[in-house]
Order: sequence, then structure tokens, then C-alpha cells
Amino acid sequence: MLNKPTLSVAETSRILDAARAEAEKNHWAVTIAVVDDGGHPLALLRLDGCAPIGAYIATEKARTAALGRRESKQYEDSVNGGRAAFLSAPLLTSLEGGVPVVVDGQVVGAVGVSGVKASEDAQIARAGAQSVAH
Repeated sequence: MLNKPTLSVAETSRILDAARAEAEKNHWAVTIAVVDDGGHPLALLRLDGCAPIGAYIATEKARTAALGRRESKQYEDSVNGGRAAFLSAPLLTSLEGGVPVVVDGQVVGAVGVSGVKASEDAQIARAGAQSVAH
């Protein structure tokens, strides 16, 4: 039987806190979503001023990173590079801002952020993911 690390409430809270701190430091109104390794929601935080659609987009970015085991930007790069077929992939968004959470070499979940420029969304997501990664 295999054993693997999983995100607990404590780690999920740490991820949200780190991502929120990064967003607030830069005065960015975003939504932050945290999912488990299967893409199932663990937490969602929409900061004041973020559009309601941010909740949907952030969750889909996180789900994409968790299921794909890579940053959602890699799908965006593929689409921009001519692989339009990724646009029809189920449960995936090809937008930058989803980052996997890796612990002991295994993806245990992901963080998705939406609300500002794509690279800024990713910056916030990385801050959250790196708060528990090792």
C-alpha cells in the first residue's frame, strides 16, 4: 500500500494566509482557491473588490494545476504555441495562475488565483504553494 501526504486544515489555512498576504502586500483584489490532489475544493477566499467570476476562475485554475500536476501556465503556453486542442480538454482552464502544491515530490493539491494580471495571479499562487512545499 502506498502512503502519501495530504493537505490538512492547518496546511490549507497556511496556504490561504500566505497567498492573501502576497495579494494584500501588493493591493491586489483577488480570489484564492485551494484544492486537494483530485481538484476538489478545500478553501476559497474572495478578497474585497474582486469580481464574483474570480471564484469560478480561481477554482478552475487550481483544479487544472492539481489534475495536470503542473502550473496551468503550461497549458496556456501550449495553446498560444498552436495546440488549440487543449481548449477542449475537460475540467481544464488554459489560464496562468494555477500552481501545484508539492510535498516530498508529490502533488498534494494546488492553489488557483484570479483577479489581476496572469503573472500576478501566479505570483500569489506560488506564495501560497511554497508556504507548505518541501
